[in-house]
Amino acid sequence: MCGVRRLLLKFRRRAQSAVLRRLRRSRFFPRTVADRRGEDLALASARFDASVMVYFPGALDTTYQITPWLPTFEAVHRAHRLVVVCQDSRVAAMLRRSSSFPVVTIARYGTLDGILSRSEVKLALYVSHLPRNFESLRFSSLLHAYIGHGDSDKGVSASNQLKAYDFVFAPGQAAVERIERRLMRFDVAEHCRIVGQPLTLSAPLPAEGEAATSGAVLYAPTWEGAQPSVAYSSVLSHGEELVRGLLADGRFPVLYRPHPLIGVTSPAYAMADRAVREAIVAAGAPHRVITAEEESLEASFARANALICDVSAVATGWLPSLKPIIVTLSSGPDAVSADSGMLGVVPRLAGPDAGRAADLVAAELADEEGRARRQALVAHYLSPYWPDGVMDRFVAVCGDVIAERDALRARLVELGATGV
Repeated sequence: MCGVRRLLLKFRRRAQSAVLRRLRRSRFFPRTVADRRGEDLALASARFDASVMVYFPGALDTTYQITPWLPTFEAVHRAHRLVVVCQDSRVAAMLRRSSSFPVVTIARYGTLDGILSRSEVKLALYVSHLPRNFESLRFSSLLHAYIGHGDSDKGVSASNQLKAYDFVFAPGQAAVERIERRLMRFDVAEHCRIVGQPLTLSAPLPAEGEAATSGAVLYAPTWEGAQPSVAYSSVLSHGEELVRGLLADGRFPVLYRPHPLIGVTSPAYAMADRAVREAIVAAGAPHRVITAEEESLEASFARANALICDVSAVATGWLPSLKPIIVTLSSGPDAVSADSGMLGVVPRLAGPDAGRAADLVAAELADEEGRARRQALVAHYLSPYWPDGVMDRFVAVCGDVIAERDALRARLVELGATGV
């Protein structure tokens, strides 16, 4: 009887595995889950001809975190050779279409272990704090640097997770000070390297004639977050009233660019997002809904003359334009901000005042002194390498870390260390 049971269990496992394989190959596999369709068999004896590895285990819904980095990765690849490691074959295919550096999909931890043992990868870069980063962070033969996917005054920008990495590549002094003020037992002088913010330098802009609509206001809220401390989104508390107020006022064309993840964890936020979209579509041209799949964030910036956003990296990305910015006040009572100077300078918009956003926008557009205040914020958040030296600086810092790794590794080998 036990033998029959074992055979039934074995058959069930094989059937479940076959179903899962078919699901992963289908177009219905969730965007929020990495399909883990790896090239492991083809990579069984492979090695990476690269000094830098970008480790990105995210699924399709997180590609917005890595795609702005592609021009920077091209520059690093030219100088040091670079490879991107994914866990989702769909993400890998998308990155291959947009880049010249190698991109591979690895599903099994053992495959990565074998490849790194045969390779001379010296530096790993990470664009987010995905839990599966630890499958790569385990390896001690290389140094690890967190580069993020945009700088912001969200509390998570100074997360204790930064301690997992050897280095934090910070956009500017604001990021360093934010980390220093919020993290215990973390030496910023030892672990932080200011590299500027290369994300926006090579982003495609709208075609001539499609750029800024006169006086347009861009409303670009963030998503609701996965826990109360990062609930910064204004879509539920401000969104519909804010947009309908702007539309009724009539002075400003309204552009709505929602975060790709709005509604992922909350049906209420999904409904609020839908209501905003419907209001703008009903209003017709020149009002418009713009998605992340349609164009880069920088292209959307180029279409607008003022921005309303939440506490997020969108605010920092907008700063170099020197155009007016309004940041919402989160209605989440437990949301934690880590203000590095911006939130005390730019105007804030509370939920009960959302319907009067048009008057606040008009006041900001007429404020001649506001530009100087925003210029000071650019110097604090993005200097000293923004904009002309930022790409060279990033590549140079990668080179410095590679050299440091080689020196440290040689010392460990001299002391008798072996393995990865």
